[in-house]
Amino acid sequence: MSRRHRLFLPSMPQHVVKRGNNRAPCFQSADDYRHFLRWLGEAAVRSECLVHSYVLMTNHVHLLVTGMGEDSIPGMMQSLGTRFARYANWRYGRSGTLWEGRYHASLVDSDTHLLRCMRYIEANPVRASMVGSPGAYPWSSFRCNALGAPDERITPHPVYQGLGNRRETRLSAYARLFEQPLPADDLACIRDSTRGGLPTGGDAFRQRVAGCLGLLVVPNNRALPVAQPPASEDGKRHDVRV
Repeated sequence: MSRRHRLFLPSMPQHVVKRGNNRAPCFQSADDYRHFLRWLGEAAVRSECLVHSYVLMTNHVHLLVTGMGEDSIPGMMQSLGTRFARYANWRYGRSGTLWEGRYHASLVDSDTHLLRCMRYIEANPVRASMVGSPGAYPWSSFRCNALGAPDERITPHPVYQGLGNRRETRLSAYARLFEQPLPADDLACIRDSTRGGLPTGGDAFRQRVAGCLGLLVVPNNRALPVAQPPASEDGKRHDVRV
């Protein structure tokens, strides 16, 4: 089976998930988290990626990031994954694969789902019963986006900036979003879209993405659009799901 094509549109954020192999822990000490975050910042700058939100869980990572070019996010994830795996192998005397394989990614409708996706990411430790509140978890961007803690890795998205004209207003408005957990429908939408490589948003958004990419959309029996691009020069069709 051929690999699923990664979807890209300029300036459109993506929810990226990278998991440890066999769900094994990737981070075993505070230094591990610190190294990963430092290298995330460096890789993002080199690859021209803007990081809006993140959380480092024990055995996986969530990022909300906008790539400036088609190869920006793949380049960042390859560099970051390889560098951290080498470090982990050296530090713990291990060998073999640290990561599960290819990362999962989903284009995010910034108009309707960007803030929901940020909440999904930064509330992950609470849903996992690791902490009682997102601010109690040190390895996420919540303290930056909701409490104003400095974090040089974070670039606020325009939708986040639209929460208020003043920094204090934005912080307060964003923090209030976490007073209630995300509805089950939103959780399912974000999870299913990311696992399946589908855009995170409604059917109209998926149709719009397909249209921008010049794809023909044919609904399947799960009501998730399947993009089928025109035949290439070699006469073959290369299926892309959106």
